[in-house]
Amino acid sequence: MAKAYWVATYRSVSNPDALAAYARLSGPAIAAAGGRILVRGLPAHTYEAGLAQRTVVIEFDSVEQAKAAHDSAAYQEALAALAGGAERDIRIVEASQA
Repeated sequence: MAKAYWVATYRSVSNPDALAAYARLSGPAIAAAGGRILVRGLPAHTYEAGLAQRTVVIEFDSVEQAKAAHDSAAYQEALAALAGGAERDIRIVEASQA
């Protein structure tokens, strides 16, 4: 089974306090669901049409595990704390088998 990566980019943050509340809850929720945060922060450098947006990359053992983490009650509580305080793009990508 291929690993999966949850990639989130933050287009904008309108409420830093809501983002801080989300961060306090989301890290433990993701870890409890088997996720491992690999990257969290602004890019060190961008190329081509790259944007200097906060980016988070989380590794999971499978797509199913990543989806279950997002849909878990604990992560949904974190999302409720965020309550529209940031505009994000989140996607789950399966690792290449090459």
